Amino acid sequence: MVIVHATETQVKKVSKVGTRQVIKKIRRHWQLYLVIVLPFTFLVVFNYVPMVGVQIAFRNYNPVQGIWRSPWIGMQEFSFFYHSPYFWPVIRNTLTISIYSLLVGTPTALILALSLNEVKHERFKRVVQMFTYAPYFISTVVMVGIMEIILSPSAGLLGQIAQVLGIHNVPNILGSSKAFPSLYVWSGVWQETGYGAVIYLAALANVNPELYEAAKIDGASRLQKIWHVDLPAIRPTIIILFILSVGGILGVGFEKAFLLQNSLNLSASEIISTYTYKMGLVDANFSFSAAVGLLNSAVGFILILIVNFVARKVSETSLF
Repeated sequence: MVIVHATETQVKKVSKVGTRQVIKKIRRHWQLYLVIVLPFTFLVVFNYVPMVGVQIAFRNYNPVQGIWRSPWIGMQEFSFFYHSPYFWPVIRNTLTISIYSLLVGTPTALILALSLNEVKHERFKRVVQMFTYAPYFISTVVMVGIMEIILSPSAGLLGQIAQVLGIHNVPNILGSSKAFPSLYVWSGVWQETGYGAVIYLAALANVNPELYEAAKIDGASRLQKIWHVDLPAIRPTIIILFILSVGGILGVGFEKAFLLQNSLNLSASEIISTYTYKMGLVDANFSFSAAVGLLNSAVGFILILIVNFVARKVSETSLF
């Protein structure tokens, strides 16, 4: 009993000393902690406090009764979504666009970065970077407006060119459900490839120049240098970005899909985010939309864990 009492006393003394040291550090560097206060408060207020509202996915939420007084219904909304006739079409459309974007967008940005890294003319390199990076700053609304101006079969640029050439049956690309995934993905490639290439170029800038010299002495060609020097050097960056991309595989952007959506392409353009918006805000079914959104986030989190685990085992590079 004496030994236990002595141990507890030592623990209390150590904790007091640790607390004093922390207080002393805060007083010494109070300016740095003051700088952190605002972003930390923003993070807590807008990212963690709203998590309390996630429980409406398990309640029959009524705005009059509020979150805490609304009756608890458990997994009823999740079951309703699973048995809904929209479940598989919405999941299929979301996965189609997400996987399509992942398979096209990642290699495109990587190829652009590797190509620019091989360009020796700095002025030409900067001009290409400017033209490929500039579309990233175009808003989604403007982007969709440009697409409608170009692809409209009647008053658009495509329709005007077709009339000049004497073509009367102009296909309605904006209203085609088959063309919607390609329209969504390739417009995103045009808009975001330059931004993705910048990240890879930053990683390529840290490659040891001696590796290039050694490859040159060994008589390696440009493709061999890319394969044996560049790609192994930026492999950790590729893996991290791939893990993050897989985590958002069900998080297809709402804005562009909703703006491009019409009654003709609805069978291919109805994705989780647009379906949640219609059920939650248009039909005022808040509990159902919260359940779908929570399910979406949970699946993304599980995918991140799985891909991160596989990446750590295979390449020893992981997000955490």
